[in-house]
Amino acid sequence: MFKKTAKPKEPRPKETWPESISGIASVLVSGLFIITFIVQAFEIPSRSMEDTLQIGDHVFVDRLTPMSRASYIGPLVPYREIKHGDIIVFLSPAEPGLHVVKRIIGIPGDRIHLRHGVVYRNGQALNEPYVKLIRHDYDEYRDDFPSVSPAMAGGQVAFYWPLMMKEHIQGEDLVIPPGNYFGMGDDGELSLDSRYWGFIPMENVIGRPLFIYWSFDTPEDQYKLTSMGERIKFVFHVLIHFFDKTQWRRMFHLVR
Repeated sequence: MFKKTAKPKEPRPKETWPESISGIASVLVSGLFIITFIVQAFEIPSRSMEDTLQIGDHVFVDRLTPMSRASYIGPLVPYREIKHGDIIVFLSPAEPGLHVVKRIIGIPGDRIHLRHGVVYRNGQALNEPYVKLIRHDYDEYRDDFPSVSPAMAGGQVAFYWPLMMKEHIQGEDLVIPPGNYFGMGDDGELSLDSRYWGFIPMENVIGRPLFIYWSFDTPEDQYKLTSMGERIKFVFHVLIHFFDKTQWRRMFHLVR
């Protein structure tokens, strides 16, 4: 009997330059689409959300789920209303271009006030296990908002906020108007939040942090160092200390 010989495989055609460029372009476009419309990287610059989020935490932000209902384009695009307890990233109403992260305490129609640092929503004291207090000091404006005059805040209040706040006070409460939210930091003693610069407009919301993908031990004032020389210096610092100053225990933690 004769043994059949295997037919030699035809060589795979080599990819042409146009095909290679097309493939690379597809990857870049897909990546750009994801970064622009679905997730965005964000770095935590301050202590206002400790211990939930710490300085140097790098998070991916879900831009899609909290998008406005007007942008909802079908069942393949997830959407849900922003709700109590959500942590959101948004553009500061007081400093254009500045990204801020806070926890949502009040949604449209809620009545908010604080007494001796305790937050009351619609007449009920909130249970806030995520709150971290270090100093346990007392500040009239911060801890008994909005019954104390903004003049007691020592110049930390946005110039427009006292007049706007006055328009939305009913009794001892601040009432959240339609299309706006009230946000506070988990470290309520250090956080400059809605008590100081007012409501968060719905159109300012960028998204919700999903998880920490990297965390690096970063100085508290690093975000203020914006010159090119200072940025380059910090990049070299990260390269040198990547392994010993990366906070490995915080990586891939869900943000809640």
